[in-house]
Amino acid sequence: MLNILAVALGAAIGANLRYGLAAWAAQRLGTAWPYGTFLINVLGCLAIGALLTLAATRMPLSEPVRLLLVTGLLGGFTTFSTFGYEAFSLISAGNWLGAGLYLGASVVVGLLAVFLGAGLVRLITG
Repeated sequence: MLNILAVALGAAIGANLRYGLAAWAAQRLGTAWPYGTFLINVLGCLAIGALLTLAATRMPLSEPVRLLLVTGLLGGFTTFSTFGYEAFSLISAGNWLGAGLYLGASVVVGLLAVFLGAGLVRLITG
């Protein structure tokens, strides 16, 4: 139960941080380009890289704290950070082919899924 509460608390904080930063970016930089999402994704990747490297090398995290910070906070802020860290892990392990497939397939298949989802809604709603 503690782990579930840790994820929930972190996710609530992360989602609100995402909302606030996206609104700030839209107000300051405009909406002609997705500045907010880009900034959120880069910050999330920076944070997960630093946090998980610290946890692995200098500052072990308990399971509830890791779930609060990584799964909850960063997951609520942006799942792109997890995507980036998983690709980094594959590259660090020397699995260049796996990393390339993961990166390419995630972007291409993800974009195709967006088109499919949008197309299905348009088809259903006429």
